[in-house]
Amino acid sequence: MPPRVCVLLPVRDAEDTLDECLASLAAQTLADHEVVAVDDHSADGSRARLERAARQDRRLRVIDNPGRGLVDALNAGVLLAEAPLLARMDADDVCHPERLRLQAARLESDRVLDVLGTCVRLVGEGAGAGGMRAYVAWLNSLLDHDAIVRDLYVESPLAHPSVMMRRELLARLGGYRAFEGPEDYDLWLRAHAVGARFATLPEVLLDWRDGPRRLSRTDARYAPARFLETKMEALERGPLAPRPAVVLWGAGPVGKGWSRALGARGHRVSAFVEVHPGRLGQRIHGAPVIPVAAALPAAGVLHLAAVGRPGARAEIRRLAARAGLRDGEDLIAVA
Repeated sequence: MPPRVCVLLPVRDAEDTLDECLASLAAQTLADHEVVAVDDHSADGSRARLERAARQDRRLRVIDNPGRGLVDALNAGVLLAEAPLLARMDADDVCHPERLRLQAARLESDRVLDVLGTCVRLVGEGAGAGGMRAYVAWLNSLLDHDAIVRDLYVESPLAHPSVMMRRELLARLGGYRAFEGPEDYDLWLRAHAVGARFATLPEVLLDWRDGPRRLSRTDARYAPARFLETKMEALERGPLAPRPAVVLWGAGPVGKGWSRALGARGHRVSAFVEVHPGRLGQRIHGAPVIPVAAALPAAGVLHLAAVGRPGARAEIRRLAARAGLRDGEDLIAVA
């Protein structure tokens, strides 16, 4: 019989944190799980620590991935996974003893659900940074499917190492995609495109480590420009495809950035919507700045709420609804 859950654990030069990570997995109250640890050509003592832990716990399997990177390591682990549910874990994080049990129970009781994250607690050297704290607070506030997909184009709405998902969904998507961008965020966008359902457990079940060596801080694939391009590509495959024109709500830095990006890819920004009376009547990148009253639903037009603050997004949604725009269809929030 296969185990109920397989934990995918890519490892590369993580000897400082690996023991604590492995101990948290060994202590899971869900005993019926396996861990596939993919050693991605570590040059420190990680491999020795993995092999020592595997001798003590037969549920841990160690395989090689000769330095081909995170996506290749993850896909190599998926190929060996036997369980119907796949859980992600990073070698510098620690999970609560109840994590696997609670996630498996939810996914097994709710067959409609495909991807399930948990709330996380930020730890490590970067835990005090205001931007990261704000991101984690936002992340932990998105608990149900509607909330997650409503903000899907704002930022990645799930902490990747907290996620458990169905293996059949990952197989349907062809695994993680190797490209010059964020593999986890790309996966959520592609999963949404095929109708996957998302949720996040309200319990904090993962200590998520932040620090200067984290890939999101050191690898160009996780730079803001790559996130923007990944969002743009997903919009072009989906809601932007049948609409030749875009109306941007917000004429600040976020809106102007989106205007430049859209123009560079051949999309026409027909107007900016603003509530600030001093901006009305101006032109930005050749498009007029119009009041909310003029922003009505129109065939062939996609409205993007392009602002950075959650409060501003909520206000745009309220005003757009009064104008007859459907949130998630006519209007999509981006950042």
